[in-house]
Amino acid sequence: MNASTDTPTRRVALVQVASPSDESREARIERVEQVLRRHPDVDLFVLPELWSAGYFSFERYEELAETLDGPTVAMARRVARDLGASIHLGSIVEHGSDGALHNTAVLIDGTGRIAQTYRKIHVFGYQSLESELLTPGTSLSVVAGPLGPTAGTTCYDLRFPGLWQELSARGAEAVIVPAAWPAARREHWCLLTQARAVEHQLWVLACNACGSQGDPDAPVQLGGFSRVVDPSGRVVAECGDGEEVLVVDLDPARVAEVRAEFPVIADRLSTADYAALGSDPGEGTAVHAAAT
Repeated sequence: MNASTDTPTRRVALVQVASPSDESREARIERVEQVLRRHPDVDLFVLPELWSAGYFSFERYEELAETLDGPTVAMARRVARDLGASIHLGSIVEHGSDGALHNTAVLIDGTGRIAQTYRKIHVFGYQSLESELLTPGTSLSVVAGPLGPTAGTTCYDLRFPGLWQELSARGAEAVIVPAAWPAARREHWCLLTQARAVEHQLWVLACNACGSQGDPDAPVQLGGFSRVVDPSGRVVAECGDGEEVLVVDLDPARVAEVRAEFPVIADRLSTADYAALGSDPGEGTAVHAAAT
């Protein structure tokens, strides 16, 4: 870690970048590498969803797909080793060994080792070809990270509280959310990032794309507003709608403090416990039925 042993804080940088259609993947990777190297005192970098390929470049997914040895991951591993920093590189269009394409998020530790991969489970279909082109993932994990036990989700996953409850049950204290969330639904982005933090009393590090992507005649404007939300639901820091590096110092102990002060996690039942509850409609429902 780059943080001093005299302080518990960890320095996190959300790297909000655009993926313009007139910029090659190679040029974008080189540009982002230089951005990362300008911040040598960061413990954890977070990048957006599919930033190197461009989320809305659906017609090029097959061409731009790469393995975990590909150019995006190779750059992140090289920079992580040089800076001694963890890098959540957002996600790539991964060409899996099974021959399928996946939206795969990758966390690199400070030695350059791949510490975690997460294939997006909820692939998006509304005004998007992601669900047609990419195969959903089938696994979750929680690993050690600069802010404690860390999990990854991706963009659309924000809308599925059951997934988040499972990550919380598995011990997550920080969840990283790379995204390509459109500006048209920015209000949902702001609401859901805070709701998930409040529900599970954990850090939410949500890094969104910005700029416009897709068809030049009908481009999609990405929402930006990458944000860090603390375990009480407070927005610690937030980007605007353009390219920006948001650097903030965070205290990993904040999770334990919030959970001790307001112990909602201790009162929560498991998913299986909720599913096992009876379905008796109760007296109120019976009275209403009689009245009609």
